Amino acid sequence: MPAPGKMPKLTSRFEEALAYAARAHWKQERKATDVPYVAHLLAVASLVLEHGGGEDEAIAALLHDVVEDQGGALRREDVRLRFGPEVERIVVACSDSDGGEPRPPWEQRKRAYVAHLALSEDPKARLVTACDKLHNARAVLTDYELHGPQLWTRFNGGREGTLWYYRALADELARGGPAGPAAELGRIVSALEERVHAAEPDWKPGDPAKPPR
Repeated sequence: MPAPGKMPKLTSRFEEALAYAARAHWKQERKATDVPYVAHLLAVASLVLEHGGGEDEAIAALLHDVVEDQGGALRREDVRLRFGPEVERIVVACSDSDGGEPRPPWEQRKRAYVAHLALSEDPKARLVTACDKLHNARAVLTDYELHGPQLWTRFNGGREGTLWYYRALADELARGGPAGPAAELGRIVSALEERVHAAEPDWKPGDPAKPPR
């Protein structure tokens, strides 16, 4: 029980969002695995709360992929009606597409996302973004240790595109924060780069401002 006079940080809105995210993504799995996608959403929400996020940010963490992966404009409107315009705003800021089909090419979406992040001074959206990318980068590093260069076949950007993208994100988040998850993301990306260069000497860290073509 919370101390007298102290309101709990999470309310029934979070509980509703958790159920909503699980239903929306129930058929989805992490790329090239049998891990339910909700595991990623839970991890991102956990990181957001551990780094000081409030309920809106935690709910947005649970829902950060629901617009681009599970329904586009209709889903966005449903999120707004159920969880409010602030959650909707954060979710949209964390999305690299509006969920419409066909999606723009991978490089176009990622370039635009990095450019959008560079212009954003919104601490709530940056926190959710940093925690999302941190959890993803951890998974990439862990899976590279298990699978080696074969891992790159999972990713639309291949080796060069994937490594460019994570370095660009790490550098931008290091510039504008949030400090905690951004610093950890930087460490993970550097460890991944070192591991890849050791295993694949033909690859060297490149200019993060110039994604491969």
